[in-house]
Amino acid sequence: MNTMSEIIWPERYTPGTTDNFVSNEIIVAGLTVATVWLCLSNTAAWPTYYSNVSDIRFHDAGPELHLGARFQFTTFGFLVEAEVMEYEPPADNKPARLAWHGWIDGSAETALNAYHAWLLEDLFGGRVRILTQESQIGKPAQEMARTKPNPMLNAHQEWIEGLANALAKLAHS
Repeated sequence: MNTMSEIIWPERYTPGTTDNFVSNEIIVAGLTVATVWLCLSNTAAWPTYYSNVSDIRFHDAGPELHLGARFQFTTFGFLVEAEVMEYEPPADNKPARLAWHGWIDGSAETALNAYHAWLLEDLFGGRVRILTQESQIGKPAQEMARTKPNPMLNAHQEWIEGLANALAKLAHS
């Protein structure tokens, strides 16, 4: 029996205990974790397949992510500060993992803290699993969770589908 891996959550961001949580997943044939990782870990590629991200800047070396990388980007109209907290590139029989803590400083009404995690896993039959989940704390997160349809859920679906589609086009060109 083959079991799928799951996101490793810091206690503060445990899903079900935060103000907003979304989970998006696709399984795609014809891609590998190694290929997906190259495009996901390189932030310069993000705007080419995801329309809800811009103005990516690093406080240290970039555009490649690495453990401890400090960067910022604009999403949903917010300038988000971020630090990579988990960075495990593809390895034999282990899923690749990437996660960052993101935050927006502000008042009790405007501050936001988030943990955005990715898990990439090769599956039998030449398929890859792309899972992204985000857990958020703060008033803006509460508002987003009440909004229907949930804008974060829809945007993250665009992100993972855009990533897979961009890589599929490269594979067929």
